[in-house]
Amino acid sequence: QVALVESGGGLVQAGGSLRLSCAASGHTFVNYAMGWFRQGPGKEREFVSAIAWSASWSDDRTYYADSVKGRFTISRDNAKNTIFLQMDSLKPEDTAVYYCAADPNLVLYGFDYGQIDYWGQGTQVTVSS
Repeated sequence: QVALVESGGGLVQAGGSLRLSCAASGHTFVNYAMGWFRQGPGKEREFVSAIAWSASWSDDRTYYADSVKGRFTISRDNAKNTIFLQMDSLKPEDTAVYYCAADPNLVLYGFDYGQIDYWGQGTQVTVSS
C-alpha cells in the first residue's frame, strides 16, 4: 500500500514562493509517476504538474498545466522517494489545497484524477493579494 505524506504549504503574499514536498513509501517506485493536483474553494480538483521516470529513460519527464508553466517546477529525490513542487511568482488564484498523487499510469490516464490510485492528505496553500 502506497502512502504519501505532503508538507510545505502555508500562507504567502502574491509574488512569493513556497516549496511543497511529498514523501512516498510502501512500494518500489522503479517505473512510476507522481504529481500534484489542487482543489480551490468551490472548484473541481485540477492537474498541476507531474513527473514520470523509467529505468529505460535517461531523464525524468515533467508535465505542467498551462496555468503554472514557467512559475512552478517539479523535481524528485530518487533516494528519498520524494517529489517537490517549487512554486514561484504565486498568485491569489493559486490558493487551493494541494494534493500529491501517485500512479504508474498517471500520464497514460491523461492526468484524470478519477483514475489515480494513491493520494496524500492535502496541504493548504493560501496566496494573499
